[in-house]
Amino acid sequence: MKLAYFDDFQVGLVLGDRIVDVTPLLSDIPHRDRRDLMPGLIERFDDYRSRLVEMASDEKGALLASVKLRPPIPRPRQIDCMAVNYMEDGTLAEPSPINAFHKSPSAIIGPEDTMVLTDVPASVFEGEAELAVVIGKRASHVSASNAMSHVFGYMNFIDGSARGLLPPGNTFYQVKSRETFAPTGPWIVTADEIPDPQRLQIRLWLNGVLKQDFNTSDMAHSIARCIEWVRAPTIAA
Repeated sequence: MKLAYFDDFQVGLVLGDRIVDVTPLLSDIPHRDRRDLMPGLIERFDDYRSRLVEMASDEKGALLASVKLRPPIPRPRQIDCMAVNYMEDGTLAEPSPINAFHKSPSAIIGPEDTMVLTDVPASVFEGEAELAVVIGKRASHVSASNAMSHVFGYMNFIDGSARGLLPPGNTFYQVKSRETFAPTGPWIVTADEIPDPQRLQIRLWLNGVLKQDFNTSDMAHSIARCIEWVRAPTIAA
């Protein structure tokens, strides 16, 4: 199943080249505004799955090309990013020690939105393609053996960076967490549609030129291990 936000943050079920507005089905989910509906749906997904399928079979929906897609999770509680977690197609002799960093939730933007570098003297301004893992239920002190049971789904993610800022060695927040530095979407794909998330090809184009082309099988530390470490980091890891 593919879930998206569109236009005025209506929740949509994506079916081929169309999107069905399922927002009316979610009115009983507690929310301040529609941006709370997706997290509420994820939390209660088992209760809504059959109703979503039924509604999608009854409604024709709108053409995807006619709507404005929004970030699938516009207000994430937190964004944990793994650092140096690929073997670079065999160019690294051994895995780097497992490590992570936080990216500010305020950096989130949606598909087709623009990542903007403000007036700072960055020597490198770039976006790196990543696989985002959407956690669907509370995860604390999780072992690798049951980590994947906490995964609701996956989505595209761009890790924006403004490198080379001063002072040296004290720049991680301003390098990674600027507004617009976390493009996401266009939708969440539920975990049941991804047989093996460790066998996904990830590509990034810039102005039509292919800049990144790699597979998640190249990860130095698996998704399950990363969840385990982020939820229960230890010095011995």
